[in-house]
Amino acid sequence: MGEFFRELAKVGLYKRSQGRVSRQVTAAALAVIFMAGCYSLHTVLLSSRGVSGVGGIAYWLPGALLLGFWWVSYRVVNVPAFADFLISVETEMIKVSWPSWSELFRASIVVILFLFAFAGLMFGFDVVFQAVRNILL
Repeated sequence: MGEFFRELAKVGLYKRSQGRVSRQVTAAALAVIFMAGCYSLHTVLLSSRGVSGVGGIAYWLPGALLLGFWWVSYRVVNVPAFADFLISVETEMIKVSWPSWSELFRASIVVILFLFAFAGLMFGFDVVFQAVRNILL
């Protein structure tokens, strides 16, 4: 655990040119999650009686936490074990053969039709089981 905190205190980037996109997207997603949490804290502190008047705590506490969380989200993607994982994820995503729009559209239609057929089948079972239950009771 101490190594993790030492890694958060560093400034340099681990394997700077590898896995840039996956690291940037992961750091941005973490930052958005942290922003939502800090905004929630801000609204709770504002709604609490008397708390917002104490030195503007409803503003500076979420702001300070947000700055700290942004640093954590920036640094956590440079922890060697996690960075190596994100680098390998990006490498594998490059190898994926993505479907064309027409293939995607056809596959989506098949899935939607299957879901409607399955829902109809479940509805039929429900009707039959209710009829059997009503006959037995």
